[in-house]
Amino acid sequence: MWYLCVFFHRLLDYRKPEVESLAYLFGVNDALEWKLPKHHHPDSPFHFVNLPSEDIARSIANRSILVKGMYEVWGEGSSYEELEEAIRSYPEDQMLPYLSSDTTFKITVDSFGKVFSFQEQNDRIKGLSYIPFKGRVNLKNPDHKFWLIETDDYGVNNGLPPVAERRIFFGREIGAADRKLIPTYQLKSRNYLGPTAMDAEVAFLMANQALVEPGKLVYDPFVGTGSILVAAAHFGAMTMGADIDIRVVRDGRGPDTNVWSNFKQYGLQMPIGLLRADNNLPPWRPGLKEVFDAIICDPPYGVRAGGRKSGGRKLLKGVVDPYTVPDDKRVGHIPSTAPYCLSECVHDLLDLAGRMLVMGGRLVYFYPVLREDSTRNPFPDHPCFKLVASSEQILSSRYSRVLLTMVKIGPYTEEIAETARRKHLEFRENHLKWLEDGNLHSSVFAPADPQVTAAGDLKLSKDPKPKYRGKYV
Repeated sequence: MWYLCVFFHRLLDYRKPEVESLAYLFGVNDALEWKLPKHHHPDSPFHFVNLPSEDIARSIANRSILVKGMYEVWGEGSSYEELEEAIRSYPEDQMLPYLSSDTTFKITVDSFGKVFSFQEQNDRIKGLSYIPFKGRVNLKNPDHKFWLIETDDYGVNNGLPPVAERRIFFGREIGAADRKLIPTYQLKSRNYLGPTAMDAEVAFLMANQALVEPGKLVYDPFVGTGSILVAAAHFGAMTMGADIDIRVVRDGRGPDTNVWSNFKQYGLQMPIGLLRADNNLPPWRPGLKEVFDAIICDPPYGVRAGGRKSGGRKLLKGVVDPYTVPDDKRVGHIPSTAPYCLSECVHDLLDLAGRMLVMGGRLVYFYPVLREDSTRNPFPDHPCFKLVASSEQILSSRYSRVLLTMVKIGPYTEEIAETARRKHLEFRENHLKWLEDGNLHSSVFAPADPQVTAAGDLKLSKDPKPKYRGKYV
């Protein structure tokens, strides 16, 4: 059955992949069908999606972060006359169970691209008097919620996706996202934070992409202050993390301000363990395989923090020989580290996921790309994995980061490891050099549209009419 899926107008490229991942989590194995309402831009928050049942539609909407609501549409039109005609022609047997005298209901008027006054909302509700509601109105806790949603025709100068023709929808709410999660878990109220802490909204999206649910074991090899694992624990997963900085995973800022305190703050199940471990030299014994149901992480790629691996510059260059830390100096010892390039970091991550993920497990991680280079596939590859989703978030005029969702489709063997190593060498040889040479940071924080003044100074352009910014939202 077709349902109207109304998204929040945020993170536009993440919306459909999240719904598709949740559909798979709730038992839909086939690809979803999507279609746009008439005259709507592809970035419009309104989409029709075909789902097998109302229960699945409700489960997706209630779990989602970006779905504002899922609706059974009783009618739509470009005017209220067309809307009335469509509602009157809707099958009566599908309407009557929700109009009976023993039920309560509520009608909400909503809009996109404009704001209604309280009087305008009342007038529009009164205009629906032809619908034979027999139940009582209950504004606080109704049995059934109905929505009248209107968009207006406007061009591109209001910062929103253009709509060529006015459209009005009326339907019954099936489910809606719990947006209380975002203010509850927002970073500004988090007990322990670091410079690379993942935004709560994005962390929950990553958990949804990874199909996190109770009973699954989730691992973050770059755990930092634990933002991603907090989101996974909220959905009931068992969690485990590692970081190369022992000060983060062991000490934090004291006994009451550390990674563990973040879980305690929200009453979540504590991680199984937090390790001081190097992604380049994983601590797992050779025979240990296929332990984790999902690996979710944000690898260091040099914007807020650069990657580090064990060894130190002198050790890696051969200036000093490998050494063992004396017993009397091990307490409080902080191992030396050296720079860790992005291509090597991602290769080690894919190799770890190939070994440690169960079959069908998901690897979800961010990867930076150069927007100007659209002619080549910038994503790393691995024989064990299939790429199922890529969601772009534009951060500057030159640079964006892409959330990659990969599924393990084959067992990890020594032959696979050798094939992966050759792919890595080829990828590293062709890897964009600016990502490795420190230009990534300047590309992110450079002005989007600099202009040179008569005096020779740079200034930012200010368009008095804001245009639609597409996926910058």
